[in-house]
Amino acid sequence: MKNKQQRVFHFLAALIVLGLISGLSACKPRKGKDEQVKIAASKVSHPEWSKNASIYEVNLRQYTPEGTFRAFEAHLDRLQDLGVDILWFMPITPIGELNRKGSLGSYYSVKDYTGINPEFGTLEDFKQLVEEIHARDMYVILDWVANHTAWDHPWTETNPEYYTRDEDGNFVPPADDWSDVIDLNYDNKDLWEAMIGEMRFWLEEAGVDGFRCDVADMVPTEFWNEAVNELEKIKPVFMLAEAEKPYLHEKAFEMGYGWSFHRLMNHLAQGRSDVTVLDKYFFSVTPEDRFPKGAYKMNFITNHDENSWAGTEFDRLGDGKEAFAVLTATMPGMILIYTGQEAGSKKMLEFFEKDEVEWGNYDYHGFYQTLLYLKGRNQALWNGTAGGDIQRVNTSRDEAVFAFLREKNSDRVMVVLNLSDEPAEVLLNGDYYAGTYTEVFSGDVKTFEGNETLSLDAWGYLVFEK
Repeated sequence: MKNKQQRVFHFLAALIVLGLISGLSACKPRKGKDEQVKIAASKVSHPEWSKNASIYEVNLRQYTPEGTFRAFEAHLDRLQDLGVDILWFMPITPIGELNRKGSLGSYYSVKDYTGINPEFGTLEDFKQLVEEIHARDMYVILDWVANHTAWDHPWTETNPEYYTRDEDGNFVPPADDWSDVIDLNYDNKDLWEAMIGEMRFWLEEAGVDGFRCDVADMVPTEFWNEAVNELEKIKPVFMLAEAEKPYLHEKAFEMGYGWSFHRLMNHLAQGRSDVTVLDKYFFSVTPEDRFPKGAYKMNFITNHDENSWAGTEFDRLGDGKEAFAVLTATMPGMILIYTGQEAGSKKMLEFFEKDEVEWGNYDYHGFYQTLLYLKGRNQALWNGTAGGDIQRVNTSRDEAVFAFLREKNSDRVMVVLNLSDEPAEVLLNGDYYAGTYTEVFSGDVKTFEGNETLSLDAWGYLVFEK
C-alpha cells in the first residue's frame, strides 16, 4: 500500500488536472479520534484475555424452562462454538419480597449480596457452572448492584446507617419509579468496606472474573477506584460499567456502555438521520467523547433493558438489524450479544415474570459466529489499543453508505454498509484500501486496485478481511 505522502501527492495532482482542487478535503480518509487529539491513557490494567474478547449477557430466569444453573450448562458448548468469551450473568442473588414488582421481582432488588436466588439453584451449582465455563476457556462476570438494595435486606436492620434517609428518617428509593429498592449512602465509609467485602466473596468463593456494575455512575468513582484496587489483590478482574462516563475508566473500569452510538443506530434505522451522524460520532471530537485511550466501549443492538422496555432489535432496527450488528462487531469496542439474539428471538421478555426465550433453530448462530470468529483472529478488530484505529473509506454515497478500514500490524478489515432502504451502487474513492481480501460471509476473494465500484442491496453489508 502506498504511504500517506505518496497518496496525497498523486491524489492532489489528479485533482489539479481535473480542476477539482476545491473538493480535496472531502476525499481524504478520515482517521479515528485517537489520532486527532491527544488523549490520556487509561491506567486500568486490562486482563490479557480481554484484548480480543466478545461478551454475552445471560438472562438465566428466561434461558430455559427450568431457569437454573444446571439447565444452563447444556448451552455452554453451543456458546463456546458461537465464539463467546465472556458470560455476563444478570444478578443471581436473592430478590427482595417487600415492595416486590410482579410475582418474581427484579433481579436488581438484592436481598443478600452473598446469597443465591433459590430459583436458580445453590452456591455449589453456581461454582460448578463457573468451573465448566472456565474449562471451555471462557470467563464469568456477575451483575453487581452497588447503588441500592431491596427493602428487606438485612442491612436495614443491622446497619441502617448505610442507607440514605429523608428528613423523617425513612429509607428512600434512588428514583421515583424504583419503588422496589432503597438507596445506599456512600458518604458512610463503613459501607465501602462492607460492599468490597461482599464483592471479594465472589472472587474467592466462586472464582468469578469480574463484575458488570449496575448504574455505575450513581456510585462515587472513588469507591470504584478503591474497590478495584482491593479486588486486584486477589486476581485480575474485568469491570464493566453500566454508564458512558469517561472518568470511570481512568482507574476502575475496562469497559462502559456505548449508549450514544446505540441511539444513533436506532435513529438511522428509523429514517430520523443519515450516515453523516456516524461521521460526526467517529471523526468529530467533543470533550465528553474523550474516553481514556485504551478504554473499551460495549457495542450492542440489544440488551436486557432495550429488549424488555424499548422493543426487540426487529422492532427498532427492522431490516437493518444485520447491518447494524455487523457494525457493532467491527467498529472499535467489544460486541455484546444478549440472550436469544443468536436465535432471532422476536419476544420482548417480561422483566418481573417467567417468560422463556423463543429459541427455535438458532437462525442467527452462523451469522454471529462469523463475526465473533473474525474479531477473535484479526488484530485489526481487537479491543482498545490492541486493535486498529478506524479510517473512513470515502464513497460516492456518503449519505447512505458507511465504509471504513481498520488495520493492525499485517491484519486488515474493510467494512461497507448500505444503511438505507434502497439498493446502492457505490464508488470507493482512492486506493488506500487496495489489496486482496476475502469477504467473510461468502468466502469470495476480491482484489481491489482503487476507485472500485460495489453494489449493495438495501441494508446490505460486505466485510472484507486481509
